[in-house]
Amino acid sequence: MAFRQTLLEIRVMSRILVIKLGALGDFVQAFGAFASIRAAFPNDHITLLTTPPFAELAQAAPWFDEVTTDRRPSLKHPVALFRLSRTLHGFDRIFDLQTSGRSKTYFRLAGRPRNWSGISSGCCHPHANPSRNEMHTLARLDDQLRAAGVKPLDRTVPEWLRGHGPKIQGRYVVLVPGAAPHRPQKRWPVTRFAEVAQTLFRRGITPIIVGSATETPLAEQIRSLCPQAVDLTGKTSLIELGGVLDRAEQVIGNDTGPMHLAAAMDRPIIALFSEDSDPRLTAPLALTPGRTTILDVPDLALLPASRIEALLPA
Repeated sequence: MAFRQTLLEIRVMSRILVIKLGALGDFVQAFGAFASIRAAFPNDHITLLTTPPFAELAQAAPWFDEVTTDRRPSLKHPVALFRLSRTLHGFDRIFDLQTSGRSKTYFRLAGRPRNWSGISSGCCHPHANPSRNEMHTLARLDDQLRAAGVKPLDRTVPEWLRGHGPKIQGRYVVLVPGAAPHRPQKRWPVTRFAEVAQTLFRRGITPIIVGSATETPLAEQIRSLCPQAVDLTGKTSLIELGGVLDRAEQVIGNDTGPMHLAAAMDRPIIALFSEDSDPRLTAPLALTPGRTTILDVPDLALLPASRIEALLPA
């Protein structure tokens, strides 16, 4: 009898594909959606399609049975299209959480499957809310899940990220001076970060600088004015970064991926926005009310360090 039951469970197991390609902030903001899909389909096989930078992070998460990568080949290349099409076939249900111009074409590549949630023309569970482009990313993802018949769960801190990364003694505050290099208006001047670092050190708090290896020159500029700051740029994986952020007293930075990871870890954050991006749509939001401070100014070059220093831990 038990053997027959096992066979029945195998036969009825569905294969589900979740598409979320990036960037980091978008990927992290989908944590709640990932958890909600897993809760809705606890016994089914869930595959995530993402891009290589997020594969290791996704493999460590508790929501997926399998992680496969999309290297975003040219949609004009027939061989690449064929390979991508094969990746997208064979699923009983697909959630396109990327909902980009690119990913909505995957519906056709997948053979127009019966159960598809996204914005692709002709899909059975379209996210057709006319206000979707005016919604914050977190609200939009929840709304998309509801349209597909999935109940969104309340956000929780990803416990699986805790405890990783270098252990830093004493009090510390994390600085995130980077942002998209092709959008310099999103970056607060690095000298202002250095001023904040100096203030932190005077208060007995270690400034920790994080980011990718491409942002090491920013860390070097900060350390030239505050040599007591610790440079971790390019020295942590995303999993390790999650642990470092989780233990921080506060996180201060531009509108960029690590700030969303800090918010997911429910740390007190100060996020800096210029008119180049809209915090109503993309602000990193901590789970606990009162832990998110948004400084939204037309030009970050005019934002003095004193505005942030007034918000630092004593």
